[in-house]
Amino acid sequence: MELKDKLISSFFAFEEHVDVNTKVHNTRSEAMKNFEATGFPTRKDEDWKYTSLKSILKEDYSLFPKKEDAIEYKDVKKYFIHDIDAYTIVFIDGIYSSHLSQTTHDKIDACLMSSALSKDKYKPIIEKYFNKIAPKTSLNSLNTAFSREGAFINIPKNTVADKPIQILNFSTGNESALMLQPRNLVILGENSNVQIIERHQSLTDNAVLTNSVTEIYAEKRAILDYYKIQNDKSSASLIDNTYVEQKDDSNCSIHTFSFGGKLTRNNLQFFQKGEHIDSTMKGVTIIEDKQHVDHNTLVHHIEPNCESHQDYKGIYDDKSVGVFNGKVVVEKEAQKTNAFQSNNNILVSDKATINSKPQLEIFADDVKCSHGCTIGQLDEDAMFYLKSRGIPEKEARALLMYAFANNVLSSVKIPELQQRINKLIANKLNVNLGFDL
Repeated sequence: MELKDKLISSFFAFEEHVDVNTKVHNTRSEAMKNFEATGFPTRKDEDWKYTSLKSILKEDYSLFPKKEDAIEYKDVKKYFIHDIDAYTIVFIDGIYSSHLSQTTHDKIDACLMSSALSKDKYKPIIEKYFNKIAPKTSLNSLNTAFSREGAFINIPKNTVADKPIQILNFSTGNESALMLQPRNLVILGENSNVQIIERHQSLTDNAVLTNSVTEIYAEKRAILDYYKIQNDKSSASLIDNTYVEQKDDSNCSIHTFSFGGKLTRNNLQFFQKGEHIDSTMKGVTIIEDKQHVDHNTLVHHIEPNCESHQDYKGIYDDKSVGVFNGKVVVEKEAQKTNAFQSNNNILVSDKATINSKPQLEIFADDVKCSHGCTIGQLDEDAMFYLKSRGIPEKEARALLMYAFANNVLSSVKIPELQQRINKLIANKLNVNLGFDL
């Protein structure tokens, strides 16, 4: 049975275990109808021209994990960022792990989507925010149809979260192949501030396909720093769909660090619904072998006097493939917009590939918009200079690649996280860069 048919037939079994007498039930049913009509995206779709899902859709995925696996903290300790005091929300094979999580708090509301979708106290919030900004694409619809668990984070107005929030998704490999569909909802009230770190991690080499959807709402003057660490095993594939709606004077930044996994697709979209908004999207990709990473971004400038900044760096070795498809849309009413987009890439191997397509659609006449793309190799003169100073070639190459990516890394606002990413980069480049880690 093909995966699409398996998902459609399994939807009815899924519905038996959730509340059917709610508006969410109707939302799920409509979403499944949309997925049934459209199916998985193919290369015939313009946005998927350079990324094929064929190889990962061949697996016979288990859709419902049998039970929570009794993972001990020592088994996953290295994936936590221990140096910072943080709230932690942990999922094992898509199921919340209470003994690995730490969510006791006074000021913020950090709980589970299953609770938010089923409890009456959250009903007004769910009706206002759930599934309102995620476009009705086939993969979003598939996630919505099976939406049940994930992180629900609500930062009340005039509240600054006293410590960051870590969202960790582990897959155990108890199933020979597993498909996960986490659904996250993040709401920042007026004048609120929060930092969030998200990671998906396989613990074995069994196949995993994660189709994740995160909706983020930033009300007036809210501030969000969101960090995504993607450094999974070569048997794991991730389709990450994140959508951000911002109101007046809000400031949201999302950093994406893609170092591992078989296939990674990041769909990241910002919708600016107010004035004096600042949106930042930055990313570093370092991959090798036959890894594939695809960044598909959109910033939609709707109102005047707003800014957006996109800066993506990629380093590709062996037969790896990178894709950057970034779009900035400036509506006629969005005068005084300042939009910057940059995508710079290094091909370490002659067999590596990068497909880059920066796009601007501008309908206003009083704006400052720029975009650019570079694709090249390491500077041989710089290599010669470093080697002439006694630095071995391997370390010289690594230093140049680190310097290439450093301006993105330097904008990370959590020092302990910055050190962790430094270490991941050093491991990825297989050198000791001399940092105090």
